[in-house]
Amino acid sequence: MSKNNISKFSAWVSAARLRTLPLSMSGIFIGSFASYSTFDFKLLIFIVALATTVSYQILSNFANDYGDGVKGTDKNRIGPKRAVQSGIISVQEMKKGIIITSIICLLLTTLLVYLSFSEDFFSFVLFIGLGVLAIIAAIKYTVGKNAYGYSGYGDLFVFVFFGLVSVLGSNFLFTSSLNYLLIYPACIMGLLGSGVLNLNNMRDLENDKLMGKKTLAVCLGAHFSKLYHYLIISISIILMIVFLFKLNSSSSLLTVLFTLIILWLIVHLFQVSKITNSKKFDEFLKPLVFATVFYSMVLSLHYLEII
Repeated sequence: MSKNNISKFSAWVSAARLRTLPLSMSGIFIGSFASYSTFDFKLLIFIVALATTVSYQILSNFANDYGDGVKGTDKNRIGPKRAVQSGIISVQEMKKGIIITSIICLLLTTLLVYLSFSEDFFSFVLFIGLGVLAIIAAIKYTVGKNAYGYSGYGDLFVFVFFGLVSVLGSNFLFTSSLNYLLIYPACIMGLLGSGVLNLNNMRDLENDKLMGKKTLAVCLGAHFSKLYHYLIISISIILMIVFLFKLNSSSSLLTVLFTLIILWLIVHLFQVSKITNSKKFDEFLKPLVFATVFYSMVLSLHYLEII
């Protein structure tokens, strides 16, 4: 393989932003393994659900790279350099990448829904519709004149798809019923995911404002976007405490691990409160992602009756 091909391949891997995948898969783990205790868990459905989620996330990352690159938003951004903005991948190449990934998403969605609802026409149509909606939402985040990521709706998208749809939807794939107790972790995952996005947007606030990208952080301003961050993380902490009591588990290890995560998030809030330089927000992205993924893993292990 030539150096140019290696460089191009590396650029595509970079544009896929593989580091974002654990967060996007976390809700799937919770929803899937929650079906284990009711004897509804099926390994094939779980594997295809993960593959489908990964394809959606990569599609969203490609579309984000394309949309911000075309609009010039990436020019002075603080985070990692993007493929289209750097010129390593052309606009036309990224367009083709988005189209191919969209087709893969649709095929995986169809397979997943068929495996889960081959004998339930209503659920089949409903989840195909949700899949198509997810594909459109992934693309429209930054692409087009009416990109909702440029109008302050990105946080809502993350809450709905990373939280509610990811946890409740994945569980429904196995059980064909709505587990109301899972609303707690679904909201927790959605809120923490929105917190990660908000940190990212607070980091890029000045550049986004200059480039006309109206994220929620830009709409709220530096002060109120911080207050918003305190609010959503605090609510997630409260929901964790309530959910722990709702679980009524006799596992002391589960209680200890949940307590550690809650303390971690409280420390996170104190750290964020001291930030005066927007570049510093970048330092707390990975720890918050890790706390979110760790919460997912602990809860998943509980549902698997390991904790």
